[in-house]
Amino acid sequence: MQMNALSRRQVVSGLGAACLGGVSSVAEAQYDRPQKFQTKELIDSGHQFFGTISRGLAQVVETAGRRWGQPNAYILGQEASGAFFAGARFGEGKMYTRNAGDRPVYWQGPSLGFDAGADGDRTMMLVYNLPSTEALYRRFGGLDGSAYFVGGFGFTALTADEIIVVPIRSGLGARLGVNLGYLKFTPTSTWNPF
Repeated sequence: MQMNALSRRQVVSGLGAACLGGVSSVAEAQYDRPQKFQTKELIDSGHQFFGTISRGLAQVVETAGRRWGQPNAYILGQEASGAFFAGARFGEGKMYTRNAGDRPVYWQGPSLGFDAGADGDRTMMLVYNLPSTEALYRRFGGLDGSAYFVGGFGFTALTADEIIVVPIRSGLGARLGVNLGYLKFTPTSTWNPF
């Protein structure tokens, strides 16, 4: 074990010294505004992710595209939620960008409303107007509605400043209601929905 750690350290320090001149340009590239994705790329990625239950995915992505344009990031992940008037949602996934790198992302949030049930979902979130990858780590508020028994497919929109996050969910469970809440995105996992 000690030998692996030592050899990794040597490799990293050697690469760091060799690439010292390019470090600032790499750091700047990571914080540049992510480039936009085309609708077909999102639909193809969503079909691979959702599988056979993705019949309405193309229509949902095209509807979101007509309303908000082309996203410059998207998230693929899974989540679980439950509510009886008050509820909570927890999820984890990976955010993809064209030019600013991919990174793990976690989300959690409370909700309050006329809402009851529980569900587990595969989720694709389209992210619009993201100025940098770090700008995702905040709270996004919105109104959500669910109505399905055994399976369902739907989307909503959450906003913070100029950034819009559109979760597209396909899942299993029993859920009925409308609620007001937010999702908080974090770079690490937490059980605190607030």
